[in-house]
Amino acid sequence: MTERSEHREHSLAAATEARGLEALISRAARAGKGAAPVERWNPDFCGDLDMEIKQDGTWFYLGTPIGRMPLVQLFSSVLRKDEDGRTYLVTPVERVGIRVVDAPFIAVEMDVSGAGAEQTITFRTNVGDVVEAGPGHPLRFVDENETGGLKPYVLVRGRLEALVARPVMYELVEHGEEIDIGGKPMFAVRSKGEIYPIMPAEKLKRLSA
Repeated sequence: MTERSEHREHSLAAATEARGLEALISRAARAGKGAAPVERWNPDFCGDLDMEIKQDGTWFYLGTPIGRMPLVQLFSSVLRKDEDGRTYLVTPVERVGIRVVDAPFIAVEMDVSGAGAEQTITFRTNVGDVVEAGPGHPLRFVDENETGGLKPYVLVRGRLEALVARPVMYELVEHGEEIDIGGKPMFAVRSKGEIYPIMPAEKLKRLSA
């Protein structure tokens, strides 16, 4: 195969990918504004798309960052994570797989109102979702074995979570308190009447010593 024909085939493949993406964008746009009712759609699986959400929340297509936030927000509105653990872009007529390194969203800002049992913690994600931690939007905390750190996540919708950005995590733990849970002292946070344990109080004391 000559260099020219190889280049032509590569160009045709790229053009096909681009047209496919444009068509997907068009169908996603018709799904409406805000998060689409993807949980109610059951389209056929149409293969994988060369799209990836990196750990910092940046979206890539064909190895290139998607720099247009309205486009990222549009795609985020038709995301769905299924029971198989994979994440898909879903429209009424198709379901395509994408790669997600960690969580599809990043919680980049938080606000706290009230105090004690009346406290409510609200998060804003990098794509504009606003959720109040509590029933339906639980917080969970995962030990990061590689660094010895902590990774908090908040459920946004369906099975899709937002990783709480590190600066926001520091702000979050400032609102933690020692709470007895099942007879065991835990360092935890409250939101909308729910209690979310972060770590045993004894472990926190060791880390703080």
